Amino acid sequence: MTEQAIIAQDAIDRFVALLGPKGVITDADDIAPWVSDWRGRYHGAARAILSPATTREVADCVALAAELGIALVPQGGNTSMVGGATPPADGSALILSLRRMNQIRSLSADDNLAVCEAGVILSNLHDAAEAAGRRFPLSLGAKGSATIGGLTSTNAGGTQVLRHGTMRALVEGIEAVLPDGSIFDGLDALKKDNRGYDIKQLLIGAEGTLGVITAAALRLVPGIAARAVGWVGVKTPADALALLRLVEGELGDSVEGFEVIADDGLGHVLSHVPGTRCPIETRTPWHVLIEVDHGDMREPGPTERLEGALSLALERGIAIDAAIAASESQAEAFWRIRESLSESEKAQGPALQYDISVPVPRMPAFMLEAAAAAEAAFPGTTASSFGHLGDGNVHFHVRAPRGTSDGPAWIAAQGQAINAFVHDAVVAAGGSISAEHGIGQMKRAELGRLASPARIHALRAIKTAFDPGGIMNPDKLIPRPDEG
Repeated sequence: MTEQAIIAQDAIDRFVALLGPKGVITDADDIAPWVSDWRGRYHGAARAILSPATTREVADCVALAAELGIALVPQGGNTSMVGGATPPADGSALILSLRRMNQIRSLSADDNLAVCEAGVILSNLHDAAEAAGRRFPLSLGAKGSATIGGLTSTNAGGTQVLRHGTMRALVEGIEAVLPDGSIFDGLDALKKDNRGYDIKQLLIGAEGTLGVITAAALRLVPGIAARAVGWVGVKTPADALALLRLVEGELGDSVEGFEVIADDGLGHVLSHVPGTRCPIETRTPWHVLIEVDHGDMREPGPTERLEGALSLALERGIAIDAAIAASESQAEAFWRIRESLSESEKAQGPALQYDISVPVPRMPAFMLEAAAAAEAAFPGTTASSFGHLGDGNVHFHVRAPRGTSDGPAWIAAQGQAINAFVHDAVVAAGGSISAEHGIGQMKRAELGRLASPARIHALRAIKTAFDPGGIMNPDKLIPRPDEG
């Protein structure tokens, strides 16, 4: 058992004095859902959850924490895939929840800009933008619970990066509280600002280790006037890449999403999610989900243009079978398969999941060769992948041998070796061990093992400069001295 740190009651009382009784949660049952990560792999402890309702209250909390030397773990929807929002197991930190800060402060169709507080749920922003004839072009499976603060802090990606980029490309400005309790007001969406270091970009992707993002100004794009969603069966990931290049050549920047899925992943969804079915008649080794969007009603429309591109793919033998959604409900059914992959994979039993990236031209070979190599190196395991082919992001899974009943024991026995094996393969392919989920605590040691000394030195120097007291999200992202 980890020895529990003691945060004195008088410290909790001081936070209650700042936030009022509604702003500090101390009931163990109410805290319990927020001290474990989404995958159930990391379990922490916290004496209280601080729940400020304004930026000023966040600043007061951080200033008091700095005075008392108490660490804080910023948390939004608690959907981190790498344990990035889980407090330490020794109870030495308090959770700083941004969920009460859930207002869309402004949304302008004329400026194509929305200013959202950190606790705004992604799907709520989608709805608000749609009502104004605009959209926020980032989506992912956890859109019903993931929050803007967390998405920004982790530089989230999702299924539309091919056309619109990650959060880093979509954030025009940031408001944040720094570790000394000062407020950084950088919400003005300036196209040109040459005042030295870009504090906004340092905070994006910092995983709460440099401060607490309290609001973000986000870029909107025109609403979708017409779209086409297709499902294509192919023989290999290399054929999927050939299909991507063909579609890009025929449709240009209208291609919004391009997802490649192994057939076993599709099978997991069909068996786990009621009402799902394969969109094409032929079950093929690999599948591709394509979305083509137009912001206007130009002719020919996206359906006709996608039909033409897929006809070429079938004629050239790149595609085996294809279907285009005949309605919005059918299009949503296609996307439901893709968005259910993580949930369905999780239901198959114990597995190690990897969010990695490799250069796009190397992704097809990596998906096949890494899976075969992992299965050979660790007999009884099965490996497969799916991902965003257009940006090189692979979600790679290694599942425990069939019949494994004790998942944690298997991970404890095999996890470190499998992690090193997969990550070494990624680095050999010129890739990154984290594409869109961040480092958190899950990948911290591996970052220390594999990153260049220059990168590690820069990370530690920036952390020390911003947070000399080390109170912001301890033991996340930054490798410890013994880890590289």
